[in-house]
Amino acid sequence: MAGCAGAAAAAQREHLVDAAVAQHFHDRQSGRRLDLALLALARHDDKLGHQSTPSYAISDNRSRLWGCWRLKSSEEPALTLSAERLRTALDALASREKAFAEAIERAGYPAPRIRPRGHETLLRTIIGQQVSVQSANAIWGRLEAAGGTDPARLAALSDEELRNIGLSRQKSSYARSLAEEVASGRLNLAALPEDDEEAIAELVAIKGIGRWSAEIYLLFAEGRGDIWPAGDLAVQIECGQILGLAERPSERVTRALADAWRPHRGAAAIFAWHHYGTRLRAKAGKAPV
Repeated sequence: MAGCAGAAAAAQREHLVDAAVAQHFHDRQSGRRLDLALLALARHDDKLGHQSTPSYAISDNRSRLWGCWRLKSSEEPALTLSAERLRTALDALASREKAFAEAIERAGYPAPRIRPRGHETLLRTIIGQQVSVQSANAIWGRLEAAGGTDPARLAALSDEELRNIGLSRQKSSYARSLAEEVASGRLNLAALPEDDEEAIAELVAIKGIGRWSAEIYLLFAEGRGDIWPAGDLAVQIECGQILGLAERPSERVTRALADAWRPHRGAAAIFAWHHYGTRLRAKAGKAPV
C-alpha cells in the first residue's frame, strides 16, 4: 500500500510540474520572470522534511507573475549566465554530446534566467514554499509594506506581525533566521565562497534553505555556470528525454550523467527546463518543436 501511495504522490507531483511549467515559466516571453516558487514543485526539500506539492491557483495573466520583481539591467550581477554565455556553453556541450546538438536543433536556445543577488532572492524562496504564486505575491506585497524585505526590519517584526502578513510559524522562523544571519554579517551574500560546494554548504546551514534552493540561488543570482540541480524533477525528466533513456533517472544517476558536462552543467540545467516546456507545449499543440 505504501508503494502505491508513493507512486500516486509522484504521479501527482509530475502532473503539477507539467501543468505549471507548460503554462508559465519555461516560455521565452516570461524568461525574466522565473518563478522560484513554481520550480519548488520539482524537488524534494530535505529541510522541510516533505515533498513540495502545493496546490496552485495559476493565473492566466502572465504579466502579474512576480511582476514586482523584474530585474533591471543595472541590477544584474557582474557575472551572469547571459544569453551569450549560455549559447557558448551549450555549443560546447553540443560539440561533445550529439544528443544536445539534436535537442538544441529542436528547441532552440533558452532565455537567460537572472535574479538579483542578495537577501530578497533567498527570502522569496522561503515565502514561495508550499503556497500558490498568487499567495506568495500577496504575502510579499504585505511584507514590503511592513518594511520586512529589509533584514534588520524583518528581524525586529514580532510573531504576530509576521502572522498577520501571512507567514506560518515555521516560515516566520526561517525568514527571521535568514534576516538575522544577514543583518549580523554572519552571512555575507556578496562574498560567498568561490567553491560551489562550500557556497552550498554555507547556504544550507540557514534554516529553511535546502540544497535545491541553494543551487538555484547560485545559478540564477550568481551566474555560477557549473551548478547542477540534479534533485529537480524537470531536470531529471529532460535528462532522460534528451539522452533517450527508457525512464527518468534518479537524482544520483542524473548527477552522474552530467559529470562529463563540466564546467557547463548550469547551462545544461537551464536548457533542460527550456526543453521541457517546449516539449510540453508541442504536445499540447501550442508550438512546433
